[in-house]
Amino acid sequence: MRRITRITTVGIASAALALSATACGKSSTDSGSSPSSDSKATKAAIAYDIGGRGDQSFNDAAYAGLKKAEDELGVKGAEAEPSEGEGDADKVQRLTALARAGNNPVIGVGFAYAPAIEKVAKAYPKTTFGLIDDTSKTGPNIANLVFNEEQGSYLAGVAAAKASKSGTVGFIGGVEVPLIKKFEAGFAQGVKDTNPNAKVLVQYLTQPPNFDGFSKPDLGKAAAEGQLDKGADVIYAAAGLAGSGAIEAAHAAGKWAIGVDSDQYNQPGLASYKDSILTSVTKDVSDSVFNVIKSVKDGKPQSGEVRYGLATDGVALADSNPKYKEMKDLIAAVDKAKKDIIDGKITVKTAP
Repeated sequence: MRRITRITTVGIASAALALSATACGKSSTDSGSSPSSDSKATKAAIAYDIGGRGDQSFNDAAYAGLKKAEDELGVKGAEAEPSEGEGDADKVQRLTALARAGNNPVIGVGFAYAPAIEKVAKAYPKTTFGLIDDTSKTGPNIANLVFNEEQGSYLAGVAAAKASKSGTVGFIGGVEVPLIKKFEAGFAQGVKDTNPNAKVLVQYLTQPPNFDGFSKPDLGKAAAEGQLDKGADVIYAAAGLAGSGAIEAAHAAGKWAIGVDSDQYNQPGLASYKDSILTSVTKDVSDSVFNVIKSVKDGKPQSGEVRYGLATDGVALADSNPKYKEMKDLIAAVDKAKKDIIDGKITVKTAP
């Protein structure tokens, strides 16, 4: 049975590190749940990154992991939504409320939760805290859930170079932070290794502490239109919700888009543009969330660095689009690159 409680706290204006989430309160109860069964259920919570659930990307992947835990493990889930312009104090307040309510684990979706999780984890030593995309803050009850985004992005670069007819491709980063630079580095390397004469256009939507580049589709759309005007015919956006704007622009121009984090070809909110989504660089955020919840339920909570890479399909390139499957030369090049990365023949850069 499913029972998800959505919690939202009122956002407080503070721009510092506003990459993740605040939440306001609303709850929904499955009519089949009884108070007694709820009280005995394992409770787990996720606090979303900026853009919140419904971004068709990063946050939705985290939600899928929570839902899987509810469906398969009988977990009672809670979600905390983001609020614009929040700071660390808001995140501390949110995580504290989730921990105090008995949720274990409590998972922060995004690196901007790091300072807050470090603080709250010390106050709740018996609660496991999952921290996605960050290893800067550690502790005995913190599981750092991280990914080799550069490896998946390398494969996207190979695919882009093979699919491009103009020899010009684009990369759009949501916010210019080290995490997103990993996506850029891997993508550009994959393009250049495949076609040394190719041109890679790079644009970031915002600079910290402005994190609108992860949440505003109009910014992604405008950036993609600019790259299309410069001859790009494949555009890869690592920009959360803003990336949907880049996909829309590519579709309108009859060009290719490459999705990120989730298999965006299969995202309902992007169904109108799916034929233009060549592939997506997927991060197994869903399983990372599910696995840390299961570890707590099994009495063996994860802690320390838990890394998901290409060798374990922790990052991958989706092949849902039938048009992608028809590109035999492209697929062969991607498969070879994947094998070479796993075998250590290719070392993918983590910075441009």
